[in-house]
Amino acid sequence: MRQYLTQSKIVSLILLLAFNMRYFYSLIAFLFLTTTVFGQKKLERTLDQLNSESVPYIYVNELKQETTPVFLDTRQQEEYKVSHLKDAIWVGYKTFDQDAVTAKIIDKNTPIVVYCSIGVRSEDIGEKLLKAGYTDVKNLYGGIFEWKNQGNSVYNNDTTETDSVHTFNKKWGKLLNNGVKVYDTNQSN
Repeated sequence: MRQYLTQSKIVSLILLLAFNMRYFYSLIAFLFLTTTVFGQKKLERTLDQLNSESVPYIYVNELKQETTPVFLDTRQQEEYKVSHLKDAIWVGYKTFDQDAVTAKIIDKNTPIVVYCSIGVRSEDIGEKLLKAGYTDVKNLYGGIFEWKNQGNSVYNNDTTETDSVHTFNKKWGKLLNNGVKVYDTNQSN
């Protein structure tokens, strides 16, 4: 006995397929949003554990409203070479030299934003700048990872825009959701 697809069976199949596709796209959207929210919560927990907020945070969205500050990158030079914020000055962490910063930024009222991968090392450098008399020092909340996670541009050592971000190690790399993770500088673009 042959079965024929009636018009009502075809309509039922199309509706079933459309429902399943809508469900599929809804599931994809849910997974994307969940990953983003959980990633943000993980960043918040990490910063709550490691930072004292002795240097006030500035959030990525607030930077677009600020007059252009001087960006100081407090990561290792290898990280800076892979990517950094536009026109950022590398000052390092272990090799930080207060006198070199004072020579470059003479006016102690200059707006300064310090950053690192997520904002831990930069808080330490920000504290040193505040102790040295700088009055307008802020720590970029979430560091270069949050900057890139929100779709902002970063630049390599040749001042060319890149998607690569040095993530220091795989543990910290879990906090970068947007961009190419680089663990070894030989992998950079």
